[in-house]
Amino acid sequence: MQTILGAGGQIATELARELHDRFGVPLRLVSRHPRAVHPSDEVFAADLTDPAQTDAAVAGSDIAYLTAGLPADAKLWAEKFPAIMRNAIDACARHGAKLVFFDNTYMYPMTSEPLTEAAPFDPQGPRAKVRAEIATMLLDAMAAGRVEAVICRAPEFYGPAQTQSFTNALLLGPIARGERGRVPLRDDTLRSLIWTPDASRAMALIGNTPAAFGQTWHLPCDPERRTYAQLAALASDLWGVEARYTVAPAIAFRAAAVFDKGARTIVELLPRYAHDNIFVTEKFAQAFPEFRVTGYPEGIAALRPTG
Repeated sequence: MQTILGAGGQIATELARELHDRFGVPLRLVSRHPRAVHPSDEVFAADLTDPAQTDAAVAGSDIAYLTAGLPADAKLWAEKFPAIMRNAIDACARHGAKLVFFDNTYMYPMTSEPLTEAAPFDPQGPRAKVRAEIATMLLDAMAAGRVEAVICRAPEFYGPAQTQSFTNALLLGPIARGERGRVPLRDDTLRSLIWTPDASRAMALIGNTPAAFGQTWHLPCDPERRTYAQLAALASDLWGVEARYTVAPAIAFRAAAVFDKGARTIVELLPRYAHDNIFVTEKFAQAFPEFRVTGYPEGIAALRPTG
């Protein structure tokens, strides 16, 4: 049995498909209001901030994937995420389950320096500090031998269906609707973006590779990085539309953040858009050379608007 803690989001849903279709494992999908992805899936309602409910959700699992997300509210993150991580570690330790944690890059330095798995944490905002805290909590538990675990870290998303990302929301989505997009700060810095189905496929592969545990892995993205100007031009060519966008200054996002909690997240990460963002994935490429990464032309083509 392999269990997804925090089922229902785009990453978790794609993960469930990959685990079922490629690895053929029985699945338990856990969230407050879980829904099966396949007829054979077991659904298990649980609040992951509750230790007893998390323990029950993990019981009988060989591997648990922690993919839980929360609304973009710094206070909520500080209250909930450490409890969720603590409960997942405790439950996996109690039941002898391996833990696969789906992580992001909020805690990394927001400079042009290439980011490898050895990059130091340098959190610069409240959400970034929470992400650094929970990643460190898991690393400490791994080092102490409490739990056999692996960290799968992904950069910013872009992708199909309900993919939630700044790139989708600010640039690609508006262009697809015939509207003017917005680009934070600059359109000439290189971006590292991961196609969401690739993130889920790679996480499933790592989770089912015993030698991968005890480490942090950067999940694969197209090494031919593009600027937002290039991505907009690519969308224009592939979709046959006019790709219009405005390069918005920091003050515009800070003004929006006064009224919009979601906008506060991008304000926290704004310095990242002033520099090239080079997320290095060579470790994964060398370990899993047969994995096919979705290139930007293929990904952008798949997002072509219909109707």
